[in-house]
Amino acid sequence: QVQLVESGGGLVQPGGSLRLSCTASGRIFSINAMGWYRQAPGKQRELVATITSGGSTVYADSVKGRFTISRDNAKNTVYLQMNSLKPEDTAVYRCNTDIQTTATVRGVSWGQGTQVTVSS
Repeated sequence: QVQLVESGGGLVQPGGSLRLSCTASGRIFSINAMGWYRQAPGKQRELVATITSGGSTVYADSVKGRFTISRDNAKNTVYLQMNSLKPEDTAVYRCNTDIQTTATVRGVSWGQGTQVTVSS
């Protein structure tokens, strides 16, 4: 069983910054891709950014140049540095990981979500 614990959300003014963290623990053989998704009220969940075990990244067009995803493999942690935040970035952010619990068993785990609110 794998647990994901997120932190770093909160209230910030437009133009401000936040850094989200998500740490995986439990039965982990290895971690493949890690990523962040978000869902605003009344909207569908959308991909924000992903990062592979080798460090390759993908970003949503709406956050390119403002958000940076990174990971610390030794700590089983993925980060999302969010700069130049806009009101439209307001959402619940959830981390997502593709984890091998054994050499042959693989599954996707989700964090509980952390609220990010951008407002003056």
